[in-house]
Amino acid sequence: MVWPAVSLVLLLSVFPLVFSLWVLFVEYDFSVSNDHPWVGLDNFNDNLIDPVWWNSVKVTAILALSAVAVEFILGLLLALAMLRPFRGRRILMVLVVLPLFISPVVVGGFWDLFLRQPIGPANQIATWVLPGGPVTTNFTEDGLWPYISVVMADAWQWTPFMFVVMLAGLSAIPNDVYEAADIDGAKPRQSFFFVTLPLLLPIMLVAITFRFIDAVKLFDIIYTLTRGGPGTQTYTTSYYLYYQGFERFHLGQGTAGAWMFMIVLSVISFWLVRRLLTPVEA
Repeated sequence: MVWPAVSLVLLLSVFPLVFSLWVLFVEYDFSVSNDHPWVGLDNFNDNLIDPVWWNSVKVTAILALSAVAVEFILGLLLALAMLRPFRGRRILMVLVVLPLFISPVVVGGFWDLFLRQPIGPANQIATWVLPGGPVTTNFTEDGLWPYISVVMADAWQWTPFMFVVMLAGLSAIPNDVYEAADIDGAKPRQSFFFVTLPLLLPIMLVAITFRFIDAVKLFDIIYTLTRGGPGTQTYTTSYYLYYQGFERFHLGQGTAGAWMFMIVLSVISFWLVRRLLTPVEA
């Protein structure tokens, strides 16, 4: 009775993984020929000598760190604002959390329609709000705006995740510690920095760790919002691997890059989890 499920797992996960170990060392390139000669470590070397690969690594780090920082700050501020009951709190919480349940592809498409010239209303809204005449910024091509646009789109979707985790952590802090701080004469700012933050730190580390591991794999929003442009400026590593494997059909190079990316991400994840468990072990 278990065999059908085991067969499905072997077919969809184990077989592709084992097959990729062969693709790593052959010229699996449909744009050249259907033959697959042995090339050794050339697929790895092709990535290492490609400046677009290194730029994609840099862009991935910048976007992931920026997005997680923005989401953490906004999520914490929202959690602090929503901690105490007030009229309309439940409705507002539903609206805040709603983007979390939308597909990233839909999120990227929505922000593309909102920002892209000439159909997007972003410039018109900016013209109404900002002084100094009409705004004609191309948010997907001009200067740093493509990076800012990607961070805004990702933060719009994933800030609710930070908000939910931070709110759960804040709600779990007992009122006794705040009462003790009030008796000792602590001001609200002192209570926040010396009571709330230390007790919330393990929850913060959990949220940041999980969100960062997911953010470095950013692909959906890049694919629908900027398509890696202008040029290759917003290529993340995931998008670079997609481009090599499924647009240029350099499957050997793309598979080698995927393994390189997985190894680096595994090391970073292991370090983050160790840091996460350190306060618990202490």
